[in-house]
Amino acid sequence: MASADRSVFKCVCPLDCPDTCSMVVTVENGVATDLRGDKEHPFTRGFLCRKMARYLDRVYSDERLLHPMKRVGRKGEGRFERITWDEALEVVATRFTAIAESADGPQAILPYSYYGTMGKLQASSLDRRFFHRLGGSQLDRTICASAGGLGYEYTIGQGRLGADPLAVPDCRFIVNWGSNTVQTNSHMWSLMLEARKAGATIVTIDPYRSDTARRSDWHIQPRPGTDAALALGVMHVLWRDGLTDEDYIEGATLGAPLLRDRVLSEYAPERVAAITGVSPSSLNDFAHRLARDQPSLIRINYGLQRHYGGGMAVRTIACLPALVGSWRHPGGGALLSTSGTYEFAMNRLTRPDLSPAGTRVINMNQLAEALAGELPGPPVLALYVYNCNPAAVAPNQARVLEGLRRDDLFTVVHEQFPTDTVDYADIVLPATTQLEHQDLHGSYGHHFVMHNPAAIPARGECRSNNDVFRALADRLGFEQALFPDDETLMREALDGGPSVEGITLDRLRAEGSVRLSIPMRYAPFAHGRFPTPSGMCELYSERMKADGLDPLPTYIPPREDPLTRPALAAQYPLQLVSPPRPQFLNSTFANSASHRRAAGDPTIELADADARDRGLVEGQWAEVFNDRGRFLARVALTASVRSGVAVATGIYWNKLSPGYSNVNSTTSSALSDFGGGATFFDNLVEVRPAPFPVKDPTS
Repeated sequence: MASADRSVFKCVCPLDCPDTCSMVVTVENGVATDLRGDKEHPFTRGFLCRKMARYLDRVYSDERLLHPMKRVGRKGEGRFERITWDEALEVVATRFTAIAESADGPQAILPYSYYGTMGKLQASSLDRRFFHRLGGSQLDRTICASAGGLGYEYTIGQGRLGADPLAVPDCRFIVNWGSNTVQTNSHMWSLMLEARKAGATIVTIDPYRSDTARRSDWHIQPRPGTDAALALGVMHVLWRDGLTDEDYIEGATLGAPLLRDRVLSEYAPERVAAITGVSPSSLNDFAHRLARDQPSLIRINYGLQRHYGGGMAVRTIACLPALVGSWRHPGGGALLSTSGTYEFAMNRLTRPDLSPAGTRVINMNQLAEALAGELPGPPVLALYVYNCNPAAVAPNQARVLEGLRRDDLFTVVHEQFPTDTVDYADIVLPATTQLEHQDLHGSYGHHFVMHNPAAIPARGECRSNNDVFRALADRLGFEQALFPDDETLMREALDGGPSVEGITLDRLRAEGSVRLSIPMRYAPFAHGRFPTPSGMCELYSERMKADGLDPLPTYIPPREDPLTRPALAAQYPLQLVSPPRPQFLNSTFANSASHRRAAGDPTIELADADARDRGLVEGQWAEVFNDRGRFLARVALTASVRSGVAVATGIYWNKLSPGYSNVNSTTSSALSDFGGGATFFDNLVEVRPAPFPVKDPTS
């Protein structure tokens, strides 16, 4: 509906979240006055999470960056003066040209981004074309899901395919494995509650007693990083007790006899209990329920892969549905991500063919090493940051900040707010929010393609990612045809595979969102036919063998584990896990006063005995440290962790944190077993009383 001064738009939440909510935005006289969940969207169903419910506060915040700026202070001080867009673009183009034409060449220029927005255009289209055409270094964007994604694909096949979320109410045994679904996938949780009303049991497997664990019918609490061992123990019980679906195994899997021999000989419940801390009786009961109560669903999430053995852990868990035949049923099986169902023409958007052969690839988790000149290839002389806040979220934080302070590093940051990373920039460019640009969205938590229109004019002089890359391409004399308008890009993306057939831009504009061209009762592997080289669920993987990996599921312990690294654990005996804080999404919203008030001070959750041994009491400020760094947090005795484990939720901005550092000052830039993933939860620390009075940096 619309009038001369009032319009209603259906927009899309941009956050890195599986729910990808449809939002109804009311605009009066060019100002957004109301934002709420879309009641007509089958997955959003009329509600938004606590973060996005106040998104208009973010759009109209007085802290928004509204004009280009250049640095006038030292790097890290955050002192800038306003300049024009022409001046900013000229500085960037001149520096990029000089570096590209120098002896170091264009690979000395590094883009650094992740998914501050999940839109196909503003996250991964003209940005990729620009740096490919420039010849800059490529970035391997692996900070979140790459290890588990590859582990899942080794088992299930190319493309992240899984159970249909809308069929979850039909399930009878639902497992949140490493998933705080209540907070990180809230619309899925509402569907799980529908299943519970119909008689389903909800189980959470997590070292941390999260909100989801507290609200579940059963919480299984293994030691951090031991999920693969737990899954192998479940397999032992399934085969030992004759609980497997032999017909499905025979017709739809590869390598079952080899896997059976391994788990029966190596992963008896007693051995698994010694590794995981989960009792044999719990293991037995879980295996029996998983097999008996069909349809059963395992919701696999990303936290469990953030250890050295994380890729193998997801690969191992992904084998379980085939053993019990739960793929037969709509809603049954496993769900890591729905993103593989979307057959967008992504190569047409990103144009990898433009990148010169042999261009180096830098893993984003190794930003510290890249800035220190420790990786092959030329030194990184220019860094272009967008959709990301690496000064707060990258591992090995102290070394990242040391690199960002280099006088010879030219840093451009395109941002909405003055983040920790902005403080180290030479040039700051103001970015649009989701209501100020258009985009095209898929999802990794449902099956709808969605269109996001620009609902309001951009505030100040803010520009979208694509607008900036068009302007820079023009300055550098790149071919105009490579940098078309956003409508052209959306049409290119929709000219993809069968799942997006019939979904046009015109239709999306009229309807807001359209379900993929898949069956309404979607059970992708009811009859097998997995998208693997063999067409089977590969319990044994020749591809893994060719990649130098164990072709069968196995347990790979964390790099920093008291059982395998006793000398290191003697210095730093606590396994630190750092899951999200409900009020933030990574570091997004951590600058909002209302979100910070709701989140409270940073906390370190400890078992009572561990706190007592260190002379710590509830609410006391403590220092969490290892040989990589330190941060300050208040002690919280919540009974949410077992002895030997500590939990620090949320990524707080450094400059808004006591001690001016956050949990990533202690995390390592070591990579996972495969997929180049981050190992944030592979982290031994010690905790002691804060050595000095703690002041609030925001006061």
